[in-house]
Amino acid sequence: MRDYDDLISFLGEWGPFQRLVFFLLSASIVPNGFNGMSAVFLAGTPEHRCRLPPGANLSREWLDASIPREVQGGREGPSRCRRYRLAALANFSALGLQPGRDVDLSQLEQEKCLDGWEYSRELYLSTIVTEWNLVCDDDWKTPLTTSLFFVGVLLGSFISGQLSDRFGRKSILFATMAVQTGFSFVQIFSTSWEMFTVLFLIVGMGQISNYVVAFILGTEILGKSVRIIFSTLGVCIFFAIGYMLLPLFAYFIRDWRMLLLALTVPGVFCIPLWWLIPESPRWLISQGRFKEAEAIIRKAAKTNGIVAPAMLFDSREMQDLKLQQQQKAYILDLFRTQNIAVITVMSLFLWMLTSVGYFGLSLNTPNLHGNPYVNCFLSAVIEVPAYVIAWLLLRTVPRRYSIAGTLFLGGGVVLFIQLVPTDLHTLSVFLVMLGKFGITSAFSMLYVYTAELYPTIVRNMAVGATSMSSRVGSIIAPYFVYLGAYDRFLPYILMGSLTILIGILTLFLPESYGNPLPETFGQMLRVKGFRSRQHTNHVRSSKEIEDSKAQMTRL
Repeated sequence: MRDYDDLISFLGEWGPFQRLVFFLLSASIVPNGFNGMSAVFLAGTPEHRCRLPPGANLSREWLDASIPREVQGGREGPSRCRRYRLAALANFSALGLQPGRDVDLSQLEQEKCLDGWEYSRELYLSTIVTEWNLVCDDDWKTPLTTSLFFVGVLLGSFISGQLSDRFGRKSILFATMAVQTGFSFVQIFSTSWEMFTVLFLIVGMGQISNYVVAFILGTEILGKSVRIIFSTLGVCIFFAIGYMLLPLFAYFIRDWRMLLLALTVPGVFCIPLWWLIPESPRWLISQGRFKEAEAIIRKAAKTNGIVAPAMLFDSREMQDLKLQQQQKAYILDLFRTQNIAVITVMSLFLWMLTSVGYFGLSLNTPNLHGNPYVNCFLSAVIEVPAYVIAWLLLRTVPRRYSIAGTLFLGGGVVLFIQLVPTDLHTLSVFLVMLGKFGITSAFSMLYVYTAELYPTIVRNMAVGATSMSSRVGSIIAPYFVYLGAYDRFLPYILMGSLTILIGILTLFLPESYGNPLPETFGQMLRVKGFRSRQHTNHVRSSKEIEDSKAQMTRL
């Protein structure tokens, strides 16, 4: 029986229709770059110190000395969360005593910032941190805000596949774009941190669902030779474009509410795409809607200037294809034998720890030396060559060595940062960007590699499970950044060590380069790197399992 790709081979691979779908779906990803990293500026923490009450009866000298000095991130500066007791300072000031000369400041009692904080307006006019004072005793709320966004991403990645399987790729694509844009707009009117965070979680659900469904829709419509380009140079590059535009918007719009409004507007421009992006003919066929699928394919042929065959589908053949696509698989199939279970567990750790490195370095850009807007822009720009290198490596180099090599590069240079002298700030920033380059390259190759390891019946489930594991990594990543408040090298030590560890682990995975996509578990176990053990008394062979499923299907 011919598969779907053979049935539509007359359309060609790269005609006007395919180019239109490629670029429109890729363009729909641009707002994801805004929302995916917007917390870098929406939740930016400026320099701050305790505010003194207007009626504080202190001389100029005691006003200047009212804030204790402390070491923060290897540098000495005024305390962000403590001040000397104002009553004692007022007494010393009234007596004409001088700080440091007549009074030992180190012996004075300290107190919290009882009158609030003064925030530097050099970088931000306002953020959610300055709006709701998410500093000092409440500084844990800032990483929690970002983590809850990624919790929404986790939930969205879990439900988006089921929704698109049930209601269609196109409908869910635009519904999730509406969720992302609509709830981002509602966020502008948040009256509390709790309200903002709940809405941010919902935005995260729409953000990843939009990305995943656009990815699925593109891979189902486009031909074999275009799919790898679409999954690397298509959606990834356009995500990076949105990411690059984020610091440009933030540089000129430094109030968080107006910035969020500006980031919401581009989503509205995606509305006309509804009339240009078609539904997936594969999905329509799986639902038995052959006439609708045929209408889309004939329209594609007309767009490409090709005459479609008079009889496009053979009903019996397409019914067989529909039954094949509707075969059921279960999550336990990813652990059905010891070898497959080991590969699945290793893949879950690979995705999770790579995600920790990627999002940790991305979210840490405001903490780097220099202008945070420039650093964020560089962090986005470096993704473009990373995706290009990933595409070239996927074409020419075995998967294990490609992914492990880029992880060793990323983790190694991040670990090396702690050895750089503190005055060589430019070198430190360069190493961070080089580390981001390596980890981003590896991250972008994981989709293709995981899809090549697993057979057709569980391929989407395997990619979905490992992708969810990466969302766990993104939830953890903000707390790696948070550790930098205590030791500025600690996040790099942890991220670099874990990245190198997972790079070593990758070398023990099977190699899929140059092999056809496995259709059955038997073919999967023949991939180089698997070492099958015979469990004749305990585990049925893959052939027996496949025969059993075939019999169930016929019944």
